[in-house]
Amino acid sequence: MKSIRRLYFYLVALISIEVVLWGLVSLLRSIVDQTISGGADVLAQALALILVGVPIFLIHWLWAQRSSARDEEEKTATIRAAFFYAILLGTLIPVVQNLLSFVDRSLVQVTGLGVEHAFPAFGQQTLADNLIAILMNGLVAFYFWNILRGEWATLSDKQNFTEVRRLYRYIWMLYGLLLTVFGAQQILRFLLYIPSDVLGDLGREVAVNGVALLIVGTPVWAYSWRVIQGSLVDPPEMGSTLRLGILYLLALGGVITVITTAFMVMNAVFTWLLGADWTFQYFVQQIGGPVSVGVPLGFVWAYYGYWLKRHIEAAGDRVRRAALRRLYNYVLSLIGLVVAFTGVTSLLRFIIDMVIGPGLLLTDTMRGTLSASMASILVGLPLWLAMWRPMQAEALMQGEMGDHARRSVLRKTYLYLVLFVSVIGGMATAVGLVYQLIRVILAGDTGSDFLNTVLNLTQLLFLFSVVLIYHLNVLRMDGASTADVLAEKQSGYSVLVVDSGNGFVESIKAALMKLGSKVQIAVTNPDTRPEGNFNTILLPGSLAVNAPEWIRSFNGSRIVVQNETKDLVWTDDAVDAAQFVQQSAEGQEIHKQKMKRSALTIVVYVFAALFTLELLFLLLAFGISLIAR
Repeated sequence: MKSIRRLYFYLVALISIEVVLWGLVSLLRSIVDQTISGGADVLAQALALILVGVPIFLIHWLWAQRSSARDEEEKTATIRAAFFYAILLGTLIPVVQNLLSFVDRSLVQVTGLGVEHAFPAFGQQTLADNLIAILMNGLVAFYFWNILRGEWATLSDKQNFTEVRRLYRYIWMLYGLLLTVFGAQQILRFLLYIPSDVLGDLGREVAVNGVALLIVGTPVWAYSWRVIQGSLVDPPEMGSTLRLGILYLLALGGVITVITTAFMVMNAVFTWLLGADWTFQYFVQQIGGPVSVGVPLGFVWAYYGYWLKRHIEAAGDRVRRAALRRLYNYVLSLIGLVVAFTGVTSLLRFIIDMVIGPGLLLTDTMRGTLSASMASILVGLPLWLAMWRPMQAEALMQGEMGDHARRSVLRKTYLYLVLFVSVIGGMATAVGLVYQLIRVILAGDTGSDFLNTVLNLTQLLFLFSVVLIYHLNVLRMDGASTADVLAEKQSGYSVLVVDSGNGFVESIKAALMKLGSKVQIAVTNPDTRPEGNFNTILLPGSLAVNAPEWIRSFNGSRIVVQNETKDLVWTDDAVDAAQFVQQSAEGQEIHKQKMKRSALTIVVYVFAALFTLELLFLLLAFGISLIAR
């Protein structure tokens, strides 16, 4: 209940302060322009935003401050931390954007190009517009930053604020990196451009705009990344899941972009070498775009791939390190396999068209097919081999590491996904092939493209079959090796089940049988201590509360199964215990619901929250548009 109320107050405070802030910016811009820019409508809109937003913000913000002062839980809440850092993002990013606008317009004017050659969003702004936005956003950011600094000094539990601050820092790093990469891309695009006589081609403004992005974006990225790296002396920062996810995102995003641009460059090179009617100028223009994107993202891949490798090497044990590497390898293996498969089937289609076609003359379409297929094979096949072979070698190892590799969820997902696509693709192709044959038998008319269609369907079915058979054999080998290793481990493991009646032993045996377990099971009653050594004892919770001495002194693992017993309530944590106490004190019957949230459920919750937030902003924009009419 408190969380919902807290979310309401902080969300309204966040939206209302933004409404007031931009109302003040609009009002000051109208005053400075002296012409009431846009007329009475703009002035009325600005005043309406301020007059409506101020009281709403004050009511909700003052309530939040009073609650924080009275209740330590309110003060350390995640929502409160998210509010502060969201305010800082919502004010400081506009400061950077307005600074970028000023720098961009200044550079295009210094180079003699004129303001109209700046980024379209900046061309209509003035220095006064930028200074007002920077000043007002800076004042609001300073106010909340000052409060946040005081909060950090008095927090009793800093975990929630630490987690939100970590996300805040990475958002700034990504924002600065995006500006830097885009700026480098613009400059490279201009450097790889050969001017032509065509009106509207690239001009110097591309390089100038790119320099503006670098001037503003590079310091933002460098400072944010330095702060992040400096925080790694704190173990929670070094081991955070967010850091690992960001490193994966940047490394994988970089390499996927490089692969895509490499394909585009090779495709253009092969098309030109195969006799396309291109001038050298047009050829350079064709590869200029992919190269300008691939080079900056290549540096991103190399740099953050290095830090991802360092992060993985710092993991606690070799099993975890191997598991972290698998995600990277299997994602790229899948991409390489798809690209190589597409290239091979396109090449075979080209060969069939050439053999049964009217002649050996390359048309533009056939030249494009051949160059694309060759580029796909040269990019996809080496990628698949480079990523798949280490994973396969790891799975063929004997011992603990090989066992973990074969049982990896990522490996199973990769193999079954490939099998699924191969079976469905092969089935669809077989249906098409059989359809062609039956149609000829029934109608007696082959048509002009019958042979071409049948041969292409046959080669596609053959390729699906090759992929299916190979990966099915890999899966079978994994299963055989894993079964032997696990059976050997389980057969040497003994479990003692303490019988308390009510079908407890039967339920345990049924569960183990369902898993196909080979563990050795012995049964006893609470009053009799059996002879022999056991690795684990299984007993019901009602017996664990008042266990005999021989169970309490057992040196191995004791697994307790919760069961329903009068006057005995099981809780997962202190929060559940407090809720049950409150229900009991109010005379309510205690109801405990076992609730396991799967990863899919969490993803659904996240998307639902994002959708709700987007809906709120749409409603806000709709309200502002009504005022602005």
